Amino acid sequence: MPEIPSKLLAGAVDEMASLPGIGRKTALRLVLHLLKQPKESVERFSNSFIRMHKELYQCEICNNISDTPVCSICSDKSRDTSIICVVESIKEVMSIENTMQYNGVYHVLGGIISPMEGIGPSDLKIDSLIERAADIKVNEIILALSTTMEGETTGFYLYKKLLSCNVMVSIIARGISFGDEIEYTDEITLGRSIKDRQPFKS
Repeated sequence: MPEIPSKLLAGAVDEMASLPGIGRKTALRLVLHLLKQPKESVERFSNSFIRMHKELYQCEICNNISDTPVCSICSDKSRDTSIICVVESIKEVMSIENTMQYNGVYHVLGGIISPMEGIGPSDLKIDSLIERAADIKVNEIILALSTTMEGETTGFYLYKKLLSCNVMVSIIARGISFGDEIEYTDEITLGRSIKDRQPFKS
């Protein structure tokens, strides 16, 4: 890539290239595109990210992202709060919601157990899940985690922790192949996996 003649432009390219999946050539192309836009458009573009970072909430119940302290799913009176679907991140919430096959609520762990990446149980939202599962109104916990080694390890850890709670623990059906990430699974397969869930077996 040719040398960038401006330090300001180079700095913008560096920031853009820090995003996942964006190389320096793509970053340069995007920055040059923004440079051609009216000042008002660029300010609106940048302000949207600043507002998102400052004003976005993490739902105080399920850890989903929200514009309010409690997300729209948790505050929806038509949702079945006796069923909690446990997922790794907000991406899986969006994927499952797109199937329109699930009417319960969620619990976002904020990751999965991965010793290689230095992520242990204490780094995840597990304690709050156990507190929710202990509620007498909760009947079922669905473990909707990716079928990777880390996802399986996290699922087994959660199952052992949930044994002390009087709640059924189920796992999504294996329409999803081992090693697959939930967020990349097509909606039909994911929807069937949720509907055809089965009891978790250690």
